[in-house]
Amino acid sequence: MVFEPPQRLVRALGETAPEGDDWLERLPELAREAVARRELTVERVQVPGGRSSLVVLVRTAGGQPAVLKLAPRRARPESERAALVRWGGLGAVQLLEDPSPPAGNGGVLLLERLRPDVSVRTLPEAKALLEAAGTLRRLWVDPPGEHGFETVAERTGRQARAMRASAVADPEVAPLVDAALTAREELLADPPEHRLLHGTFRQSKVLAGERTPWLAVGPDPVVGEHAFDLARLVRDRVEDLIAQPSGATTTRRRVKRLAESLDVDRERLRGWTLFRAVESGVRARRVRRERDAELLLEFAAWL
Repeated sequence: MVFEPPQRLVRALGETAPEGDDWLERLPELAREAVARRELTVERVQVPGGRSSLVVLVRTAGGQPAVLKLAPRRARPESERAALVRWGGLGAVQLLEDPSPPAGNGGVLLLERLRPDVSVRTLPEAKALLEAAGTLRRLWVDPPGEHGFETVAERTGRQARAMRASAVADPEVAPLVDAALTAREELLADPPEHRLLHGTFRQSKVLAGERTPWLAVGPDPVVGEHAFDLARLVRDRVEDLIAQPSGATTTRRRVKRLAESLDVDRERLRGWTLFRAVESGVRARRVRRERDAELLLEFAAWL
């Protein structure tokens, strides 16, 4: 079996790879080793796949359909493993192997097989938001004691430093960056709760399953307040929002509806939505994904 990484993955990792990183070059051998160690039968590599990991559809030695996921260290796969163990299949895909990674695991996860081509994004928008929000609610649990998860303050601190540097180099984005950073400082002053969050939740991260209709995949877990997690969902289908003459009004209505449905403070949700949209937009601009940057920054301006 040739484990050829999809071009989407190659492009995405190429944007963020530190100098000298050779994970993509080593990936085919890492995949062969992981398959052999677990005695798996390979069906195919999932295409187009994700932006941070290789996903391979496999069967276990007992014939059970499964997914083998390989990710570089910078994608924090062991943090994902720890979160999946904490959730124990409630609202999220299940881990199918020992929670403790074996030596030399290399960022490999063996997961239950969901329906990779059926996400809530295939539903009409109102229904998709409802199902996604219900799934997200089940993931908001207390983190384990002495957890090693990154906090919202830590993650957004790293992002804030990069945003400031971008604003200096690109004065056009400076007003939005200033507004986003001000919102962050105010939000971190008095967070209402500290829960385990998915971290990168959106409609395409909720797939159809057998145990329950919808299950979340692909977390980049973080500990913080609910509004931070929900903020990414607000801008789902941003290209459709931008295309609407009433896009700004629809966005504000979406913030209100999601805040009320999940008992989250509306202004806190608006603030984190602003920060996360500006951060994503500035990052897209930095790596010359100009169309994505334009959409995200226009969306942020509505907030």
